[in-house]
Amino acid sequence: MSEANSSTPGALFETRGAGAQAAAPSTAKAMPRPLALSASRINDYKRCPLQYRLRAIDRIPEPATWAQVKGTLVHAVLEEMFSWPREQRLFPAAVKQLKPSWAQLCEKHPEYEEVVAEEVFLNFLVECRDLLRNYFLMENPMGFDPAACEEYVNSVLDNGVPVRGFIDRVDINDTGMVRVVDYKTGKMPKPWYSQDADFQMLFYGLLYWRTRGVIPAQLRLIYLKDQGNKVVSPNATQLEYLEKDLAELWGKIKSDGLSGDFRPKENKLCRWCPFHEYCPVQGGTPPEYPGWPGALGEKS
Repeated sequence: MSEANSSTPGALFETRGAGAQAAAPSTAKAMPRPLALSASRINDYKRCPLQYRLRAIDRIPEPATWAQVKGTLVHAVLEEMFSWPREQRLFPAAVKQLKPSWAQLCEKHPEYEEVVAEEVFLNFLVECRDLLRNYFLMENPMGFDPAACEEYVNSVLDNGVPVRGFIDRVDINDTGMVRVVDYKTGKMPKPWYSQDADFQMLFYGLLYWRTRGVIPAQLRLIYLKDQGNKVVSPNATQLEYLEKDLAELWGKIKSDGLSGDFRPKENKLCRWCPFHEYCPVQGGTPPEYPGWPGALGEKS
């Protein structure tokens, strides 16, 4: 039996319906908000402190990409699907939901229609349909009810580190065991490129532990592009070690933030960075530093 099949909800995680889903606050731009560490921003800083600054502090707008928009739509359909009665959670119904969910997304983000032009919209829907098909080959959503979908965590750890992020799905079985699930619409990375994924899983495990008081029994990444599946069972030692690492990293970010000195760092992903015009390594000039915006939990 494959790993994907052996870890499906029908086995260990026949969940009870906890029902409530946390509403995600609006991230509609412009107003500065207190900083906090998310899995994405942590990876930005490790890769290039200047890139972190431009995204998290300057908040320079970036054009949406085909892959990002596709991922957003598939996530939206899966979230909507789990609000339906179990017997209605079928592949054809999920595919039928693509267009209504797309219309809702475009109301909030009109720029998405520029990314997916009318003449390629059918191709876009086909790609989304294929991802949904792979999901149904990996899980049977009629067999369980998530405890939460798209749960937003916005908190400060006991060591003073502010953290935030969206947890795609939380499953709780009848014995109280917790599984945290994250959907990825790309391919499963090769083992030598899996460090970011491993870190992200543990980060969500730490967030859940420190905000709910329970260490998840499983952290699971579902790769919808190729039906990849990665499961980790974290322990307190791993999560405490990560917590210490986050404290050290946050100290570096605060130091850079107070001085305004976020230095560029050349790396293998530079060619895909959207900030070349602001990067000295690429011959650009950083914008004037807007100043430290404060952090979640900091007193003004």
